[in-house]
Amino acid sequence: MLPQFDAGRPRRSVLYMPGANARALEKARTLDADALILDLEDAVSPDAKELAREQVVAAVKAGGYGPREVVVRVNGLDTPWGAEDLRAVNGIGADGVLIPKVNGPGDIEAAARLLKDEPIWAMMETPAAMFAAQEIAQHPLLCVLVMGTNDLVKELKAARVPGRGSLLTALQMSLLAARDAACIAIDGVYNDIKNEAGFADECEQGRDFGFDGKTLIHPSQIAPCNDVFAPSADAVADAREIIAAFDAPDAQGKGVITVGGKMVELLHAEESRRLVAVADAIAAKDAAK
Repeated sequence: MLPQFDAGRPRRSVLYMPGANARALEKARTLDADALILDLEDAVSPDAKELAREQVVAAVKAGGYGPREVVVRVNGLDTPWGAEDLRAVNGIGADGVLIPKVNGPGDIEAAARLLKDEPIWAMMETPAAMFAAQEIAQHPLLCVLVMGTNDLVKELKAARVPGRGSLLTALQMSLLAARDAACIAIDGVYNDIKNEAGFADECEQGRDFGFDGKTLIHPSQIAPCNDVFAPSADAVADAREIIAAFDAPDAQGKGVITVGGKMVELLHAEESRRLVAVADAIAAKDAAK
């Protein structure tokens, strides 16, 4: 993973913003999303591609996004706009570049040849990507896997059903690959903006699977997503208790101790340190607003 990529920063909410919409690019500077994907691909019609590219490059160069991570999603290299997108975003100060429809590590390599070692994010949205997930995640410039669940449903000719039963294998294969490579894994979007209960359920499912956060399509989804993917106050308190117990002098060298009447192993201490680190990173991000 690249040295300039901060794997520990919060990525609970990752909001797509259409690159052709200048007002949206400006509004994004005020939203409470952890990360923003300024989109040159799906959210932009063919006749607005060049305008979107110009606006996104200008917006990233201008800055003002505060603690929000700013990523640009380019068009694929197999389109008329992909190569020029990559040249345009090369070295402008984005926190990452999101490559769509990655089918294998060769797609990452082809994009990398037009970039200056920017952290690369990969859309996992084709059957080929699922079979090559481990190789994609292992690429030295690859830092984040993003689930493209809408495209996956289309490619699989699957049904859109509550619980996402038709996508569970793909979700888990990508997550396994990300964790094997120490990458970040971001869940796909939820389309029914008005269905708050359904959105909450899918956020909880993604969190329970192990995803670091979720991509979003509307600002109204930010707050509930942040709540679900943030450690609860009780969980943080319990984690701090476990850490303190293992750090106590009489616990040194022990692999198993008792905390609050429960047997706790070193692996629980490691998980507790990770959870507290996430909570501290969220607090630091909130303080930087």
